[in-house]
Amino acid sequence: MSNELIFILTVLVYLGSVLVLYKVFGKNGLFAFAIFGTLLGNIAVCKCVDIFGLSTTAGNVLYASTFLVTDILSEKYGKKEASRAVAYSFTIMVLWMLGTQMILLFTPNSNDYISESLAVVFGLVPRITFASLVGFVCSQNIDVFLYHLIWKRTGNTSEKLWLRNNGSTLTSQAIDTVIFTTLAFWGVYPTGVFFSILITTYLFKAVVALMDTPFMYLARAIVPMNEEDYNERERKFDEAGQRAY
Repeated sequence: MSNELIFILTVLVYLGSVLVLYKVFGKNGLFAFAIFGTLLGNIAVCKCVDIFGLSTTAGNVLYASTFLVTDILSEKYGKKEASRAVAYSFTIMVLWMLGTQMILLFTPNSNDYISESLAVVFGLVPRITFASLVGFVCSQNIDVFLYHLIWKRTGNTSEKLWLRNNGSTLTSQAIDTVIFTTLAFWGVYPTGVFFSILITTYLFKAVVALMDTPFMYLARAIVPMNEEDYNERERKFDEAGQRAY
């Protein structure tokens, strides 16, 4: 299977997964995907691939998908809940960095066969995670801020949903790309490769941001199953109260 086909498939799978988790688990499903995306993205970003003849990293789609999460939370529940997703992901990333480094401190015994592989992968974690932490906190908070700024200026209408979704995400993704790529890869790759990764990283993130717009409209129309149950209980409670009255 070609990298190009895998890229398109992963975009659909990850963005679709956000909607499924939201439908089944509500806000908690979105929080879970935000954490999942940031953790696996920190590993996947270490793998360089060529897509449509351009050099980029394998973690771009997954990480970019987390911006759909904060936009849905901003749209459906407000700034506080979107900021909570950022805080959850940040906390788990810190624990992830500490945990991986403590694993490497153990001296393997004679039966071990995976320690060297873990050292290769987890050895990159401190720099990658630090770069991700800085980029994530800056970009996600900017995304939430811009989303609500555009919302206040244009109103809470579905007609302008594409504007606040793409306007906030495309801007924050650019900031995240510059911060993360510089902190993670400057000096690791030759200068030409570094700038190629920086440019193509933003390009592919921008593509994901534009592709997530239909998913954003679908999310606006979704009522999570747990909220359906809550609304049904409230309706029955009100009916019971009216009958008693």
